[in-house]
Amino acid sequence: MISIRQKYKINYLFNIIFKEFFFKKKILFEWDNLPKRYEIINTIIQNYKFKKYLEIGCFKDDNFSKINAEYKIGVDPVSGGNIRKTSDEYFENCEDFFDLIFIDGLHHYEQVKKDINNSLKFLKKGGVILLHDCLPSSARDQMIPRSHEKWNGDVWKTIVEFRTKKNLDTYVCLADQGLGVVIKRANRNTLLLNIKNFKKLKFSDYYKNYREYMNIINYDQLIETINK
Repeated sequence: MISIRQKYKINYLFNIIFKEFFFKKKILFEWDNLPKRYEIINTIIQNYKFKKYLEIGCFKDDNFSKINAEYKIGVDPVSGGNIRKTSDEYFENCEDFFDLIFIDGLHHYEQVKKDINNSLKFLKKGGVILLHDCLPSSARDQMIPRSHEKWNGDVWKTIVEFRTKKNLDTYVCLADQGLGVVIKRANRNTLLLNIKNFKKLKFSDYYKNYREYMNIINYDQLIETINK
């Protein structure tokens, strides 16, 4: 039986041979000097008096255990949270509506897109959706299948797609590996791209255009723009 490291090496070779061979410099993000996701979530909950919180993907409760909300649900099929289901299974029978939904589940474009669309159905008026891992630093960080321990997946492709939608306002906060923000209101900075299949975007596209694609804002701008 192969080890996780051996599996990552095999996946890495597969990616560079069959998907994308890209070895330019990394994008340097100074994450250590920026707020953590749980700090931002708690600030939003406090500032806007949000009461109901949902987290999709709670691995070991690294984030979920630090959230201060009157009512919180954590969904994970393996560990953490308080509901042991996949996000698809949970949303299929969901009857709750939430002020803030944080998506940090399977970091594959297709699943993230599904999680956002499902979350929009159960988001209260004036609510916010946040997503983790939207700003990968290197091609390897976002390869599918996963090819090393530090991994953002291709969540970024979902952000690019949602930035083209006129009925959703989408940003990425420069904090904690990139926090995506989706608000159910008119798009204030629509990304004009003629792309039919966003899954086919390459890291080279992101590398060259991430400032334009991701609509990056800082922490202070995020807190201000949510209810502006």
